[in-house]
Amino acid sequence: MRAADENFRRPNPMNKENFNPGDDYLGALLRASRPSPSLPPRFQEAVWRRIEEAEAPAKPASDATWLDALAALVLRPRFAFATVSALVLAGVLLGTYSGTQVAQQDAQARYLAAVAPNSLR
Repeated sequence: MRAADENFRRPNPMNKENFNPGDDYLGALLRASRPSPSLPPRFQEAVWRRIEEAEAPAKPASDATWLDALAALVLRPRFAFATVSALVLAGVLLGTYSGTQVAQQDAQARYLAAVAPNSLR
């Protein structure tokens, strides 16, 4: 290496040595020229309050009706399957009952037509 190259060698940032004794003075001047803004009153208290509110469980709305509460319960994932199953079962039972009633009325009409065919007119 040439001697000129050694003079222009850049300091290693990992190097702990202080090559320029005026760096402390320059650092203090830079820190003084960049004033940090003052925090608003009760800043830390407001930060902690917001953290606690974020960690607290969600509060239900005060104007929630019983229907909203029921919908919130039914739409939970663990109750969704049970709700769908109950609705399908209710549909099957109502369909069976309605089909039975229609079949019974049809059977009565056919019986009456077989026993007394002229009485229906």
